[in-house]
Amino acid sequence: MPDAATSNRLASETSPYLRQHANNPVHWYPWGPEALELARKQCRPILLSIGYSACHWCHVMAHESFEDQATAGVMNRLFINIKVDREERPDLDRIYQLAHQLLTGRAGGWPLTVVLTPDQVPFFAGTYFPCESRPGLPAFRQLLSRIAEVLEQQPDQVQTQNEALLRALASVEESQEETDEAPNPTAAQLARDTLAASYDHRHGGFGAAPKFPHPTTLEFLLRHWAGGARRGQPDREALEMVRRSVLAMVAGGINDQLGGGFCRYSVDQQWLIPHFEKMLYDNGPLLALCAELWGITGDQRFAGAAHATAAWVVREMQSPEGGYYASLDADSEGHEGRFYVWDREEVRQCLEPEEFNLVSRRYGLDRPPNFEGHWHLYASVDEATVASEQGWEPERVRSTLESARHKLLQRRRARVAPARDDKVLTAWNALMIRGMATASRHLQEPAWAESARRALNFIRTRLWDGQRLLAVYKDGTAKLPAYLDDHAYLIEALLELAQCGWVDSDLEFARALADRLLAGFEDSEAGGFHFTAVDHERLIHRPKPTFDDATPCGNAVAASSLLQLGHLLGEARYLAAAERALRWAWPQIYRTPAAHTGFLRALDEWLQPGQIIVIRGEPDAIRDWQQRATTPFAPGRLSLAIPTGAATTGLLEERKSRGGCVAYLCTGTVCSAPISEQPLLEAALAEWEPSPNSSPGRAATRL
Repeated sequence: MPDAATSNRLASETSPYLRQHANNPVHWYPWGPEALELARKQCRPILLSIGYSACHWCHVMAHESFEDQATAGVMNRLFINIKVDREERPDLDRIYQLAHQLLTGRAGGWPLTVVLTPDQVPFFAGTYFPCESRPGLPAFRQLLSRIAEVLEQQPDQVQTQNEALLRALASVEESQEETDEAPNPTAAQLARDTLAASYDHRHGGFGAAPKFPHPTTLEFLLRHWAGGARRGQPDREALEMVRRSVLAMVAGGINDQLGGGFCRYSVDQQWLIPHFEKMLYDNGPLLALCAELWGITGDQRFAGAAHATAAWVVREMQSPEGGYYASLDADSEGHEGRFYVWDREEVRQCLEPEEFNLVSRRYGLDRPPNFEGHWHLYASVDEATVASEQGWEPERVRSTLESARHKLLQRRRARVAPARDDKVLTAWNALMIRGMATASRHLQEPAWAESARRALNFIRTRLWDGQRLLAVYKDGTAKLPAYLDDHAYLIEALLELAQCGWVDSDLEFARALADRLLAGFEDSEAGGFHFTAVDHERLIHRPKPTFDDATPCGNAVAASSLLQLGHLLGEARYLAAAERALRWAWPQIYRTPAAHTGFLRALDEWLQPGQIIVIRGEPDAIRDWQQRATTPFAPGRLSLAIPTGAATTGLLEERKSRGGCVAYLCTGTVCSAPISEQPLLEAALAEWEPSPNSSPGRAATRL
């Protein structure tokens, strides 16, 4: 066992989060055979602490308790202490967050604090506990002593509770009540109505503080609007909920007004003050949403947010090798938000007088401090209002604000920056690859697709051996078997990136990942996909998630991606697996549709298969056709421009050009005659797209 005066067993780990705890006086172990076997041999309970590098309250508990000698002494005497990075081990986090909910009746969070019996079954669960008692929260040391007493003195009661918990875990993702209804579109309308009832008409978003972005929900509402608009029945309220919510985020303090990139969530209802950590998994989907909303409305505020977010990703979050880093911390110099907030006089010193006047009005410096006596910048008024008040031309306002922004960024870079968690996570990289590719095709920015291509190449060379995918890369080491989300998100990202430019190996990679999904993760009898593969480490539970959380449900993304890939390649196995997943999940979708918006997308694509377009011809000749097919917002459409001479197989090999351009349009298994004239292509594409009159902004781009 480590001596308290030396580093513990976390010092050799690759996770930045685990390394943060390497010099704690706590005798930490990483999750693994050594710690688990020691708990069994000594019949000692396990104190499991799960967190992540950018987590503010994880840092608080570390400083208060894990760096405290007295607290560490209690932990070392009574428990085998295991520290887990939830980003590396989402399987463990998923299981024990669910256990927390079952034991306490409340949602969990981070840091997650769980006491396990030596066989890994949770007996007690909580989140943050202070070093000294506070109203409603016991002191951590006293709590641990009391837990140890109960485990020792009441073993029968503990065993009975453990058995009940294991039964609950086994049944929690099974259908609690059956429905005679087959999967049908009524769930989408129910979800839309439920979301409308919780929509914040004043500030955008859903519910009260804290406010989270929920991009999967917003994407569902956009698709719902587009589906109605294609039929001449646009749900303008659904579009307005998305438009106002994203505009509020773009204008709010949750969006870094100087450097780009969205923070994790807003602590207030107005989106003004964020929890300052920036996560890759939020920014990929939000980047895609901003680009799509620009395509629908033509509102430059969405384009500006997309440009700022993409620039931040390339500048601060992409490694020299190509992979995207995981996150930026909320804290710097021991204080949350210190890197981002300003004193008014500091801003004045950085700028010319006319720049300061504009910045003060634009970003709220003319109002009272909004964060612990300082100012966190947000778009207090829009640029048009500033121009009107100053009597300036809009372009002069824009250029002056841009000059001021660069000066403030330069000043900010001299501060101590938040720590960056520089591990590369396959699933989160896939979300960003999809986001960059989507934004690239909507805003016609090839550099963003090139960034996404670099990240994909990184995954193929560092995290894929031709047969198996790995989940994490750090400091030259790739490790941990990939999870459901890694495979499902990456297939979706490959299909999105393929619309930006054809690379022969992309579909081969997507097919290999799909085959691995079916062989390693599918429950072929009941339907759906387990979160871990069949050969994964044996844990107390093997989840099959259906709900969306901060990221889209892996089962839902797997189903929708397999539907697209199955129709594209004519692969019946993929279509059948997607249908089994939808039928398995339907009872849960039916009960709580608003919690399953990822699955509602897959359900829509199953009930009404999307449009697949294959354009063939010489590279120069097909470019305009490709831009026409890929630029408008047309959810459910997959458009590939494949140059003559590309290596293709199966259905794609049959779809060739015999001179000039030719387009093959299919919906599900039904295909139209090949199209070789632009007006005919235009007419066929327009049928699938929302009517130009159904949105408040721009019409679709035309040939």
